[in-house]
Amino acid sequence: MTIDPITLTVVWNGLLSIAEEMGSTLRRTAFSEAVREGEDFSTGVFDAQARLVAQGNFTPGHLGSMPYVVKTVLEYFPAKTLQPGDGILLNDSFLGSGHFPDCFLVSPSFLKDRIVGYVVTTAHHIDVGGAAPGSQRVHGVTEAFQEGLRILPVKLIRGGAFDQDLLRMILGNVRVPEKVEGDLRAQANATRAGAARLSTLFDEQGVDIVEAAHEAILDRSEQRMRELIGDIPDGRYSFEDQLDDYGPDTPPIIVAVDVTVAGDEVEVDFSRSSDQVPAALNSYINYTRAYTMFAVKVFCDALLPQNHGGMRPIHTVAREGSFFNPKFPASSGGRAAVQIRIFDAINGALSQALPHRGMGAFSHWSNPNIGGTDPETGKPFVMYDLGFGGYGGRADKDGAEGLAPVMNCRNIPVEVHETNTPVRIHRLELMADSGGAGKYRGGTGLRKDVELLAESAVMTGLGDRHLNPPFGIFGGKPGALAHTILNPDGNAQELGSKEVVSLKKGDIVSFQLSGAGGYGDAAERDPAKIKADLADGYVTPDGARKHYGYSSQETD
Repeated sequence: MTIDPITLTVVWNGLLSIAEEMGSTLRRTAFSEAVREGEDFSTGVFDAQARLVAQGNFTPGHLGSMPYVVKTVLEYFPAKTLQPGDGILLNDSFLGSGHFPDCFLVSPSFLKDRIVGYVVTTAHHIDVGGAAPGSQRVHGVTEAFQEGLRILPVKLIRGGAFDQDLLRMILGNVRVPEKVEGDLRAQANATRAGAARLSTLFDEQGVDIVEAAHEAILDRSEQRMRELIGDIPDGRYSFEDQLDDYGPDTPPIIVAVDVTVAGDEVEVDFSRSSDQVPAALNSYINYTRAYTMFAVKVFCDALLPQNHGGMRPIHTVAREGSFFNPKFPASSGGRAAVQIRIFDAINGALSQALPHRGMGAFSHWSNPNIGGTDPETGKPFVMYDLGFGGYGGRADKDGAEGLAPVMNCRNIPVEVHETNTPVRIHRLELMADSGGAGKYRGGTGLRKDVELLAESAVMTGLGDRHLNPPFGIFGGKPGALAHTILNPDGNAQELGSKEVVSLKKGDIVSFQLSGAGGYGDAAERDPAKIKADLADGYVTPDGARKHYGYSSQETD
C-alpha cells in the first residue's frame, strides 16, 4: 500500500508526539530527583512486529537497548498472552541497558481486540538495593548478584492494576521505597497514556494506513542512513583510548575500536579492548551496541530519526568475555561511566574520515551517589547526582559548557538536592583554564562542592579522566585532568574517581570534572576569541599566556 506525503507526515508527527507525551507524563509524575529533575529516562513507540518506529528525545543508552528488551519480553510473554493495561517490567543487565537501576516497562496498545503496537518507558531508579546506596558501587563488587534486585521479565501490571505481591517484593529490597514506587507508577502513567494515544492514532487513520506509514518510515530511515554511510570513504579507522581504572590501585581499561566502512554499511569492533574486569563497570553488549549506533548516527546526521530502519546498516562487534561484551554474571552497576568513552573512541576513529565532524574528547561527567540516614526523618536517603562539564572543540566552534554529553539529562539543581537530602552545596562553578587549548577551545570542567549534614554517609564515586585527560584532535590540546577531593579547604585528601568513602558530618567532597579537548592548533586561535574568554572567565591571564602566547597588555 502506498501512502501520500501529507498522510505520512501526519502519522509520523503523531508517533513523535506520543513518545514526547509519554516523556512529559513520566517527568511530571515522577518522585525521584533522577527522573523528575535529571530527566534520566526514555520513551519509545514500537509497531506490532516489535520494531522501534519512533522515540522521545532522551537517552541513547536506553533507546538503543529498547529493541532487544521488547524482543525478550515477547519471548517470555507472547502477544497472545497480553491484555489491555498489562505492563512487563525488567531490569536485567544483559537483557536491558546494562545495569539494574534502569527499569524498562513494556505495554501493548490495543485497538479493540488487536495489538497494534507497544509503548516502552525506561527510568533510572535511584536505588535497587545492593552493596551501596544508589546501586552503582564499582570497586569491590565482583559479580551481578551483589548489585541489588535483578528482575527478569515479570508482569508487574495486569489489566491496569499493579500486582501487589510483586510490588511488595520490589519495594522490600530498596533503600528508598517511596521514590521507587513513585517512579514505577510514573512509568505506568506514561505507558498508559502512550498506549491510549497510539490506539487513537490507529483508530483515526486506519490500521492499514498507519502500518503502511511504519514501513515507509523505516525504509526511508534505512535508505538515508545508507546514503550517509556511503558518503564516508571506505576503509578501516582505528583509535585507542582508556578508562583510568576500575577502582583504587587497578590498571587502566583499554578502549580500542576498529571502524570498518564498506559501501553503505559500517562495522564497529571493540574486540581489541581489555577483558571484562572484576568490578561493576563492564559494558554489556546491549549498552555497547546502543552507544555505537548513536555515535555512528551522530557522525552521519545527528537529526536523523533513530529507529529500526536506521539501525540496519550498523553492526557492533565485541568478542565475548571482553569489557564491551562480558559474560554473565559480570557486574556492571557503574557502566554509565563508559558511555562517553564509547563515543569518544568512535569519534577518534571517524574523525580520520570526517574531520569536519570530529571533536575533541568530552569532559567526563560526574555521577556520584551519597547515602545514609536523614536526621530529620530517620529514613534512608540517597543523593543521586548528575554533573556535566564541557563539549570538545569542533571544526568551527568552541565546546559548550555545562551540557550533558551523549545523553539528554540535566544538571540537577542545587535547590532540589538541598531540599530533599541532608546536604549543602558550597560551590557550583565552571573552572577557568580547564578546557583544552586549540583553534577552537574545549569546554571547561565543572566544580561542585557538597557538604554532608547527616551524621554519616557512604559516597560512591563514578567518574573518570583523573589519570588520562580528554584528548584534543588535529593539534588541539587535551583538557585538564579531573579531581575528586575530600575536604579541599582543610585536610585535603585526593580520592579516586570510583572510590567508596565513608563520610562524617561536615565533610565536603569537591567534584572537579576534567576539561574537554581542543580542536586544531592553538596558535591559530582568533585573538578576539581569547579576549572574549578572558572577559567571560573561561581563561585567566596566566592561562592565556601559557596556552596561547597571548598578553592583553600587548594587544589592547
